[in-house]
Amino acid sequence: MWSPSAVDDRLSQAEVLARESPELVVVFAVGALVAVVGAYVVFRARRTPGVRFRRLLADHDEIAVLMHPNPDPDAMSAALGVASLAEQLDVDAAVQYPGQIRHQENRAFRTVLDLDLEPIEHVSDLAAESVVLVDHNEPRGFAGADGVLPLAVVDHHPGDGAGKAFTDVRTDYGATASVVAEYFEQNKAIPVPPDKHASETDSDLTLPTNTATGLLYGILTDTKHLTVGASEPDFAAAAYVYPGVDQDRLDRIANPAVDAEVLEVKARAIAGRRIEGSFAVADVGGVNNVDAIPQAADELIQLEGVSAVVVIGERDETVHLSGRSRDDRVHMGNAIDAVLSDRENGNGGGHSRMGGGTIAPAIDPTEDEEPESVDRDRLADDLFRALAGDV
Repeated sequence: MWSPSAVDDRLSQAEVLARESPELVVVFAVGALVAVVGAYVVFRARRTPGVRFRRLLADHDEIAVLMHPNPDPDAMSAALGVASLAEQLDVDAAVQYPGQIRHQENRAFRTVLDLDLEPIEHVSDLAAESVVLVDHNEPRGFAGADGVLPLAVVDHHPGDGAGKAFTDVRTDYGATASVVAEYFEQNKAIPVPPDKHASETDSDLTLPTNTATGLLYGILTDTKHLTVGASEPDFAAAAYVYPGVDQDRLDRIANPAVDAEVLEVKARAIAGRRIEGSFAVADVGGVNNVDAIPQAADELIQLEGVSAVVVIGERDETVHLSGRSRDDRVHMGNAIDAVLSDRENGNGGGHSRMGGGTIAPAIDPTEDEEPESVDRDRLADDLFRALAGDV
């Protein structure tokens, strides 16, 4: 131990050094500041996304959880998960979406899990100023969407969108539901089995049965039952939520009654398909239910000898495309985007295995505003060229 006199000597030396070499004092101070900032950065980096997301939610009184237009099970389950986490933190959460919920499995998902989902048409319909986007990273599908700056973005699709306070976009994951499941696990939430109550657990946070069932179905649908586009985290997320899954509800969601038109459109796609090599394009004509088009694509891709397919249909003068690929040479999202980007009011994209798009009606003011029809034979020819890489 130093004696008091020795301490006094050290302090005196320090004072002399400070007077004679003030620049050294500045260097020492800057070094200490850098060390403190570095330690904070390391600490923050070690905090998991799930914990950071939880703390972000807890700082707000209310949020709007916004899904993409015409949401699918992955979007609905991710939104359900975010809302469940928020509500356990005493944060009011409203789940909202533009468009419609039409596909029979999507309607069954909503009904069986008794979800409270609110449709919106205008930015003024948003339930809160703080908006969390799930399963997409740029607001779209409603008036005023361009003016929305989301608080947070949770997604697995490629894109440039970001949240002002939190962005978690994981393009290597097969489903956004897997990301949200990780948030619960990282916050040590305990899955609640269907025959138990949340009060029977010792955890501050739980993964309710409804949420676990929804998240598992969201993972399964976006990865074709963990066979297409699934990564290790998708399997881990499915294993984590499984103890809380209600098998009866899961079966009711997965096996709803099939609309007669869906079967008819599938039949038209198979019977009317055009084949070039291992690629197929089918024009099913007019449809009442546009969700029959992607279901027809799912059916057509299973045909022997077919490695990539695009199904074309039309409703209310808007042409809809849905594509599927199991051919490593064909990036379906890029192929559809390449074809539609050259067309007026065309919009398309997607993943390597799955893509889609639309061509909205073009109005020619010189023709009494009669919509210009799309040359669908030429469209099919362009799709074949894109699938073959000739773009």
